[in-house]
Amino acid sequence: MTQRNSPATTVVIYHSGYGHTERMADAIAEGAGAARIGIDSDGNITEKDWETLSGADAIVFGSPTYMGGPSWQFKKFADASSQPWFKRQWQNKIFGGFTNSASVNGDKLNTLKYFFLLAGQHGGIWINMDIKPANVKASKRDDLNRMGSYIGPMAQTPADASPEEMSTGDLETARLYGERVAMLASQFLAGRPAND
Repeated sequence: MTQRNSPATTVVIYHSGYGHTERMADAIAEGAGAARIGIDSDGNITEKDWETLSGADAIVFGSPTYMGGPSWQFKKFADASSQPWFKRQWQNKIFGGFTNSASVNGDKLNTLKYFFLLAGQHGGIWINMDIKPANVKASKRDDLNRMGSYIGPMAQTPADASPEEMSTGDLETARLYGERVAMLASQFLAGRPAND
């Protein structure tokens, strides 16, 4: 039984309303060496995008947190993923997720839990974060994991700040998470038979 030695194929699938979540998607894609698929303003992706997701070893979900959860555009995509769910096309894939909101809390945890449950519905394996939180008096806005999240990266961007004004620490946290997802997906694949 031969083992797979090729690196994992990772795809970041996300919706971004104002460009902040897209910057996080870029950072995660950079860290993971991943392809990016943007969900459009009507909540759609192309047939080719669906094929790319089915062929991926790892999928990372991303959405801003609006009104305590992911955007309706992401939810439309999630509902449409019932088609690959019926065929079990995403079973045993590696999953992760990330989000951004204007408020420090902003109920971002609810969005990450939504992603976690979606991955679970698909029979996937979730990758958490391994970066300790920046939670002491000396901590600054650009420190790593300043939101103190372990499920996946959270970013906070003031409502009147442009995507270019995002915290460099939030973006670096996202990049490092992308690296972790790709590394663990590759390790997982290396232990699986090539015909799996």
